[in-house]
Amino acid sequence: MAGREHTSKHYEHQLRLLKDKLLLMSHQAEQMISDAMRALTERRPSLADEVISRDDTLDHLEVEIDTLCYEILALEQPVASDLRFIATALKIVRDIERIGDTAVNIAERARELIQEPELKKLIAPPVMGQSAQRILKSSLDAFVNSDADLAEKVIKEDDDIDDLYEQIFRELLTYMIEDTRNISRALKLIFIAKHLERVGDHSANIAEMVVFMVRGQDIRHGTRSDRG
Repeated sequence: MAGREHTSKHYEHQLRLLKDKLLLMSHQAEQMISDAMRALTERRPSLADEVISRDDTLDHLEVEIDTLCYEILALEQPVASDLRFIATALKIVRDIERIGDTAVNIAERARELIQEPELKKLIAPPVMGQSAQRILKSSLDAFVNSDADLAEKVIKEDDDIDDLYEQIFRELLTYMIEDTRNISRALKLIFIAKHLERVGDHSANIAEMVVFMVRGQDIRHGTRSDRG
């Protein structure tokens, strides 16, 4: 009995540790996106450099979470609900790591843009950045709290991110047509907007996996085109 109780306590500890590491990695990714956009709007190259340097920490957390998931699967014989949680965590951690890579890409473009005169006062990209951060946080909250309703809301809101990207693309295209000297800076801003769109896509991926985890319903294929 003592041995069984010890195993149970260890099992619960491992699950809590997994959730804590996921929360830490999620927070790091959210902060990297936020700081990359601040580096752009506030024209702070040192902050852009800091975002780029943090990518290693995110990569290490990904490896730690992967290892912990496989340890729990191999040694603890998780019950069905926990098994689905762990399997989902293994998938979600990939999206979180890619969000970190996206933040690095934004920071690199921001660092380049800071060296040039501002093309215009940035309004739409920061708004898009805030929207991307908001649904990223919501998708991760949905995962931690097993909230399928919140996850479905994230999936719908991803369409708003796509609409913002189209708006920014059209506006910057106009700037390029008006003056060829704007092309280089406008293209960098389009790349940044595209990266933010990818944050929305990763958030929607996470949300879809949450729906599967909670309801056992796979909505990854054939349904997102019918959203709205």
